[in-house]
Amino acid sequence: MAALKKILSGGDLRSIGKSDSVVLKVQTQSDFDNLFKCLFHKDRLVVMRAADAIEKITLNNTQYLAIHKKEIINMSLVAKDKELMWHLALLIPRLDLNKQEFGNSWDILTKWAKDKKNSRIVRVNSIQGLFEMLKKKNELEKDFKLTLTELETENIPSINARIRKLKKAIR
Repeated sequence: MAALKKILSGGDLRSIGKSDSVVLKVQTQSDFDNLFKCLFHKDRLVVMRAADAIEKITLNNTQYLAIHKKEIINMSLVAKDKELMWHLALLIPRLDLNKQEFGNSWDILTKWAKDKKNSRIVRVNSIQGLFEMLKKKNELEKDFKLTLTELETENIPSINARIRKLKKAIR
């Protein structure tokens, strides 16, 4: 894990640094588990870059997340740093959630999307996360559309652009 931390550190929060090289190094569940430990590092930069790599890896390898489900859910309850939150918003829908976990996660992402104090990236990714969850539970479409309607009234270009894209996909 020390080697991963070294690769993921340095620079500033505006850069993903060498997180793409970490993506290429993760070939097994064990490799992934070592990377996942970096989400608990004290350096916000390491956490952000680890989360970025995890998001990229699990786009096509969601099975790596399975044993970390509880940790991801718990992180979403306490996350304060926007860089972690915006990645969690995209990771949560990739989890195999039971009914209660699904409902709680839906509520968290809805709250993040609506919270005007959150960064726009957190809010946009939360909207995207809700859309991904909607694919698993179509009966929430009305709730999702109400959230979108509420958010549209804020007239924030990045949020409205994502809403337009998702509304086209829903039709």
